[in-house]
This record gives sequence, C-alpha cells and structure tokens, in this order.
Amino acid sequence: MTTSSSRPLDAGPSPEMQNLLQRIARAGRPALWDLGVEQARQAYAASSDVLDIPPPKLTEVLDLDCEARDGVRLRVRRYRNDVERSTAGEALPALLYLHGGGFVIGSVETHDILCRQLALYAGCAVFALDYRLAPEYPFPTAVNDAWDALVWLRENGPMLGVDPQSIAIGGDSAGGTLATVGAIMARDEGWRLALQLLFYPGTAGWAQTASALHYGHGYLLEREHLDWFFGRYLRDPAQRNDWRFAPMFAPDLRGVAPAWMGLAGCDLLHDEGVLYAERLRHAGVPVTLREWPGVTHDFIRMGRALPQAGQAIRSAADALLQAFSGASAKAA
Repeated sequence: MTTSSSRPLDAGPSPEMQNLLQRIARAGRPALWDLGVEQARQAYAASSDVLDIPPPKLTEVLDLDCEARDGVRLRVRRYRNDVERSTAGEALPALLYLHGGGFVIGSVETHDILCRQLALYAGCAVFALDYRLAPEYPFPTAVNDAWDALVWLRENGPMLGVDPQSIAIGGDSAGGTLATVGAIMARDEGWRLALQLLFYPGTAGWAQTASALHYGHGYLLEREHLDWFFGRYLRDPAQRNDWRFAPMFAPDLRGVAPAWMGLAGCDLLHDEGVLYAERLRHAGVPVTLREWPGVTHDFIRMGRALPQAGQAIRSAADALLQAFSGASAKAA
C-alpha cells in the first residue's frame, strides 16, 4: 500500500542531533544488518544508556513474571515510586510498557531508564514486559505475549497493587506497534483502557511514505534496518498485511482507547504515525499528536544529548496523569 502525508517534511536535524549523527558516523561501527542476531542484541544493549540520563532512583524496581499462553514465564519489571499510596495499600494506575527494537533486539534492560522516568513523572506503576523476540519466536509471538501480559495485569490487579480500571498500554517503535494492537484487542474484549501511549510506532507493513523515502538513510533508523527486522520477525512476506503487524490495516478502529502519540521529525516512521493518528480521529478516537522537529527515531533514549527527549517523556507522563484521572472519575 502506498501512502503519503500532506504535512511538510521536517527541516532537518537540529544542531544537537546533527552533531550526534556526525559522532556516530565517525565511530565507524558496523551496520546492524551486517551482524548476527546475538551480536546485534549485544551492540544495542551496550549502547542503550550511553546517551541517556543516569537512572532515576525509585521506591521499587522489582522483577516479576507472568505466564504466557504456552506456559512460558515472561519477565515483567515493576516500577513504583508512590511511597504513601503503596504503603497505605492503595491501588495505583498502571502502564504496561513494550520496548522497541524491531521485534528482534531490545529488552527490559535497554528501556529501563525510560520506564523509570515514566513511573516517576506519572506517579503510576509501570510494568515493562520482556516479550519473546524473533527469529527464535516469530510473529505473532510478540503480539500474543503482549496480550497475555495485559490480561495478567488486569486479572491480577489487586495482588499487584494495581487498579484494574486504570490501565494504559504503551511502547516505542515496534513496542508501539504492539501497544496499538493491544488497544484494538482490548476494545474487542470490551475492556476500557485509559490510554495508548505511542512513541513513533510502526503502523504500516510497507515503508512507502514521504518520510520513509526522505529519511530512509543517514538518520539512525534506516530502511535496511526494517528489512533486517521484518525478515526475521515474519514467516511470510504476506504477513506484512496482517493488522496485528501493521495496525493501519485494522478494519475498524472505533472505540479503541484514546491515544497520545509522540513523533520524531527526522524519522522514516514519522508519516506512518501521522496517518495512523488521522485514522484514529476519523474513527472518533481522541488523539493527542506531539511532534519534536529535528530529532531522529529513538530520541527519547538520548536524554543526556538531546533536550527533546526529556520534553517528550514529560509530555507522555502528563498524558498518563490526565488519562488516569479521567479513568478514576468514570469509575467513581
């Protein structure tokens, strides 16, 4: 499917982003798609906090696990920082967070600092899921794991210190894809999620937008990355048209959870996000779309180098606060 966005392309990288891109180019690291899967995972993990802020201290960071449908135990890391409410036994609103990494790389560890910030600023519990990765576990395993974790969180809310009526789902990049799919599946089950929190989600099966063509090379996430990721995640190219991989193809978006979406201006996935936001709005779904010009994909994990990272995370946390407040009012 060929798509386009009517919005003008970003003017180009900011001075801070341009300097960062030049530093990365001078480092001369091998392209991810030239590495084996384990090498790629190790390289991504090694670089995950190099450009980010120091990990904020929280009241609790605890590794739990939940059971997937095939009996496998999946690691779930719980972040909490509300001392008074936790001590009093009061249930907290919760965010199920799904990390990015093209369904092949990434983990709870690579997104630890981001999840700490969301828990700190939004005053909620954040549950970060280590869903299973391809190629060992191809599509739709990650989708199933994300859904099973959402069911676990909802059904075990009281035991986990969570208000089952105040649950949001979120993620970045491939994790954003999983979050959009989870929101659709929750709608189909008649569940009311407080919010779907999406950082530059992948929503289409084919990168053919204007931003994909313009920012496909030289801006961190490249078209070759997508080919490498999707070639390992999907068993068959025809699965690119499955809405659980490309939620743009979902037949009906009416009634899904309200969305907050944060996009990077110099990102090949930018227009996919815009187009998906437009689809949601046409379906009557409330959408807050925020764009940060001059930065690339994955900028929210570069807080030490880019001020836009902190801005985006604060904006997302504010959206969670507002959504949870609205969910509590409806429950009352």
